Order: sequence, then structure tokens, then C-alpha cells
Amino acid sequence: MKLRAYLLMLFVVAVWGSTFVLIKGALADASPAAFNLIRMTLAFAVLAVAYHGAWRSIRLTQIAAGALVGLCLALGYQFQTIGLARTTPSKSAFITGLVVVLVPLFSIVPSLRAPGARPPRWNAFLGAALAFAGILLLTAPAVHDAASAGTLAALLPDLSTINLGDLLTFGCAIGFAFHCIALSHVSPRIGFRPLAILQVGFCALFMAVSLPFIEHPHIHWTSRLITALAIAAVLATAAAFSIQSWAQSILPPTHTALLLTMEPVFAWITSFLIMGERLGLRPASGALLILAGIALTELVPQPHVPTAHEA
Repeated sequence: MKLRAYLLMLFVVAVWGSTFVLIKGALADASPAAFNLIRMTLAFAVLAVAYHGAWRSIRLTQIAAGALVGLCLALGYQFQTIGLARTTPSKSAFITGLVVVLVPLFSIVPSLRAPGARPPRWNAFLGAALAFAGILLLTAPAVHDAASAGTLAALLPDLSTINLGDLLTFGCAIGFAFHCIALSHVSPRIGFRPLAILQVGFCALFMAVSLPFIEHPHIHWTSRLITALAIAAVLATAAAFSIQSWAQSILPPTHTALLLTMEPVFAWITSFLIMGERLGLRPASGALLILAGIALTELVPQPHVPTAHEA
């Protein structure tokens, strides 16, 4: 049973990693917010049918909790997909992975901690320092001018050149971090199936409401777009969400979290094989620092492991 859980979780992480490249290609045929709305609507339809028996267990008191979780999920996906349209798949994946570092940092605030959770320990702060150093190396090129040539200053990042897509993707990590925190508060009081229906349904609703304020949507139906929507909605959202929840009930939280750190690695491998994307020495060093920070943060098990393509 445990071996099956490990293999299925690794499969889920590989699917999530590969979707960065898949969605990046599909955004040539659809605007980001329109893509997200169709994706989440399809995912909601699949979950609503698959978990049709859970509708009877939904209570009015649970709807507000589902709306809050769905709002955070919508924020995460909107920032992620809009950012992905302006950056590379591997950068998007590594920055998204910062959610694992942000959740313990946000838990410094007592009211944000999951019930019974302890304050963050030393490894959370050290992991955050490594990850944020890595993000600077990954997203900001070194200063290049005559005055700094050949000096230590030449190694410093030029913050003025950070890509807008990278900044938006960092917003995605913040949104997913709050989604994880919200889940840690509501999931003990709501069954997985009704919570899955509520959060994905409200996520689609918030995306529909925000669509005209974010962009002028456009969709050009192609086989590439249809394939990306089908995989992202059915395989990478509805099915993967269910598999991860089952696997987390069997595997130790630390093992699950460490498996999730492989998502940006799979994203980079897929991007390299399909798009020929290469990371230079500086951004590659930053990516390794981010992975090191994430791994160090997860050495001490957290009360709740990120879900739904958050890490």
C-alpha cells in the first residue's frame, strides 16, 4: 500500500511539473484568466459528478469556509497563470514552490497557525533565508556596469530588472500559502469530498466574477488548448487532488512534502526537453538554493502539507 502511495504521489508531482510547459503553450491560444475559468469549471463538473453523494452532507455553515478556501485558491491560480504568460515554466515552478517556505513564516502570527500547531522553528527561518537568496539569483541578473566590473558588487542582483511575470508568480506563492493555512483551519471540520466540491466551485465562481476586471478574454480553440484544458482540469486538478489526499492519509507528512519539492525539477526537465529552456549557472544556483530551503523547512513535519498544486 505504501509503495503504491509513493508511486502515485510521484506520478502526481510529475503531472503537476509537466503542466507548466503544457499551460505555457496553451496560453498562445487563450488569455490566462479565461483559461483558468474553463479549467476550474471543468474540474468542478468532474468533482461534482464523482462526489455526487457528498452534496447531501454539505451544511450552510460550511459554505462560508468553502468560499474562503476557494478565494485563496483562485488568487493563487490567477497570479500563477498570468505570471506564467510572462516568464518561463521552470522559473514559475521554482517560485511557486516557495509556498512551502511561506506557510511556516506566516504561522509566526498566532491567529494564522493551525489548531495545535507550534511556532516556526529555526529550520523554517534558515530555509526561508536560503529560498529567498535563491529567488534573487533565479530572477535577478547580476549588476553589469563599468564601476562594478571585477568587484564583489558585480555579484549583487540588479533588482530593477526582475521580470513582471516572476513578481506575479511570487504573488501566486502567497495566495497558495494562505490557501494552505485556510485548509489547515477548515479541513478538520469538513469532510474532504464536500470541501473539494466547495473550494473548486467557489474558485471557479470568483474567477468568473474577476474575469472582466483582469483582461479582455480571448479563446482560439485548438487541439493544443483542448488537450491542455483536459489534462489540467481532469488529471492535474480533480484526479491529482483526490490522489494526493488519499496518499497523505498513508504517507508521513515529511515524505509527502519532500516528494512535492520535485515538482519544479519535473517542470525544468519538461521545459528543457520540449522548449529547450536552459538555466545558466546563476539561475541554476538559485534554483538549487530554493530546493535546499524548501527541503530544510520540511525536515520538521508541519501540521498541514500543501495541496492542490501548491508546491
